[in-house]
Amino acid sequence: EAIDKALSEAPDTILLDIMMPDMDGYETCRTLKSSDLTKGIPVIFMTALTGTQEKVRGFEVGGIDYIAKPFQPEEVLARVATHVANRRLQQELSMQNEQLREEIEAHRRSKATVAYLRNEIKETHNFEEIIGASKALVQLLEKALAVAGTDTTVLIHGETGTGKELIARALHNHSKRCDYPLVKVNCAALPRDLIESEIFGHEKGAFTGATRRHKGRFELADKGTLFLDEVGELSLEAQAKLLRVLQEREFERVGGEKSVQVDVRVIAATNRPLASEVEAGSFRSDLYYRLNVFPLSVPPLRERKSDIPLLAQFFVEKIARKLGRRIDGMPKHSMEKLVAYSWPGNVRELENVVERSIIMSPESVINIGDCLTTELGTQEQLWPVGTLEEIERAYIVAVLKETNGIIEGESGAAKYLGLNASTLRGRIRKLGIDRPARSAKNQAG
Repeated sequence: EAIDKALSEAPDTILLDIMMPDMDGYETCRTLKSSDLTKGIPVIFMTALTGTQEKVRGFEVGGIDYIAKPFQPEEVLARVATHVANRRLQQELSMQNEQLREEIEAHRRSKATVAYLRNEIKETHNFEEIIGASKALVQLLEKALAVAGTDTTVLIHGETGTGKELIARALHNHSKRCDYPLVKVNCAALPRDLIESEIFGHEKGAFTGATRRHKGRFELADKGTLFLDEVGELSLEAQAKLLRVLQEREFERVGGEKSVQVDVRVIAATNRPLASEVEAGSFRSDLYYRLNVFPLSVPPLRERKSDIPLLAQFFVEKIARKLGRRIDGMPKHSMEKLVAYSWPGNVRELENVVERSIIMSPESVINIGDCLTTELGTQEQLWPVGTLEEIERAYIVAVLKETNGIIEGESGAAKYLGLNASTLRGRIRKLGIDRPARSAKNQAG
């Protein structure tokens, strides 16, 4: 009965006799010490057995003190008070240690987050502000503002170069999570065999080269926002894990067995028609409906032509500062060329064209000249009739042809398309594009 009572009520201390029927004090103490609920409670033996052997045995089974009969009540009270005070000090110390461990873990997490953000800052973002006043853009921003303050999952649709990441950043900056990090994952830029490790983290020894525990982007984004760019590039296995996180808010690191709980808002983006991918079986339907709670469609630049002069002027000022050039303006005929162009590469292509024009213009007035057509031929060549994938394939093929198969560097296709070289290689593999043979003079490129 005493054991049951101790397990249910967890007393401050236990006074225990040794000579008892059925179960003696030693066995009782051993039973109490075997339970996590009572092993920390101090046990004081009170007995007429005064031999050294009995005392030693009492301490061996977990007793903390030994009082011989007959005893003085004052002595018992003093010892009980001492052990109760010591226990409470130990509990306070244990709580302080736990808080310290949490602070250390928070510090480690903060260092990991800072390291990620520093790496993110090294990348040059294509946009600094949302520029434009067209009806299509205003409608998009109204929807974005309506959902920004919630924790609702958002799926951003849009062609390459339309500014999907910019919309994701605006959603985060106007949310209640804005004091915590926005962590980005480019699902197309990561190798398929490492993407799960990058998103969910891995344990030490999970695979060759895993020399230490690595926190994934989900953990780095805890209490903040995770932006999954090009989410359509995820493998079916990674899609299943992502679905579980969205449903249960927990996951296991690669090679781990312990579940990690996170509080993360997910914003995803894609330039692919995921509904068609679901029909084709390359994207999970349950994950699609989990992500597509609040869809936002970013209009291509050809559908917001009234924004082109505003964007062009913004990029002129931005790039002129970067290049240390004084640019007084852009002739009307140059601006008319920009407005008339169909912009298959969208806002990112506009920025690239403006930068090339500034570099090629020796004077303080920009002359667009042939920057829109000399490198990639006519617009008709850039825009074949067909599906979005066929158009994308033809566009990349045209760029590779004009850059002589070069992907990286200032004269490479990735630079022109405004993509990371690894992202472009991934699209080339996915679309089954053969790179053109390179001429001898460009072999070093």
